[in-house]
Amino acid sequence: MSDYPLPNVSADLSGRVALVTGASSGLGARFAEVLASQGAAVILAARRLDRLEALADKIRAAGGKALAVRMDATDAASLIAAVDAGEAKFGTVDILVNNAGMPDAQRAHKMSLELVDQVLGVNLRGPWILATEVARRLIAAGKPGRIVNISSVAHFRYDGGGAALYAVTKTAIARMTEALSVEWAQYNINVNAIAPGMFVSEMTDGMFARMGGDPAPHLPRKRVPVPAQMDSTLLYLVAPSSECVTGATIRIDDGQSARTRL
Repeated sequence: MSDYPLPNVSADLSGRVALVTGASSGLGARFAEVLASQGAAVILAARRLDRLEALADKIRAAGGKALAVRMDATDAASLIAAVDAGEAKFGTVDILVNNAGMPDAQRAHKMSLELVDQVLGVNLRGPWILATEVARRLIAAGKPGRIVNISSVAHFRYDGGGAALYAVTKTAIARMTEALSVEWAQYNINVNAIAPGMFVSEMTDGMFARMGGDPAPHLPRKRVPVPAQMDSTLLYLVAPSSECVTGATIRIDDGQSARTRL
């Protein structure tokens, strides 16, 4: 026991290399800044390269390390190329935040096959490919790692509203987290998930419009949380002191699950 500090808590990510998908806005951009602020070199991956470059400049201006990489979450070659680019710049990726995702915003029976394939590709196939690619390289290098998948409270509860396939993919992400945590435990690769509720982001801006405006008055705490209120959970799951935590899905919904239908 004397080998551990009291308390055994640390958010020091010095020497770590993190890949964050969907980093051009919202939760992903915040996740990237938080990881960089604690010493990790961060690979920013998304489709909108101009936004990624602006964020990379901001991180570097604050003394951090960042690389912007254009990535299409539906293109396997693009996903692997993003890992290649990050590895070439900073070394083996040992933190992956699978954040990229999209809502379907249509009733299940009205969705085109093209939209079905796109939602499945971005929300499930892409995270699976990235997780396995990062794990494969960590295993080959004999290094431990942390993978954080972004699920949703829609995994636990779906009240309708036209996001059924989104809810299905987010349940799949939670199950993927559990299964891969078992598969890679022997290699010291921890796989966990965060299941956010409604947070202020670019995605929810459109959702608020469809709902008829600000939903805060209908929520138990009369507010919609902001991405910064997820910082501590992200850091906990990637920091050294959570080394025994794997296979968990942590719900962060500010009590929203207690609400009645909006």
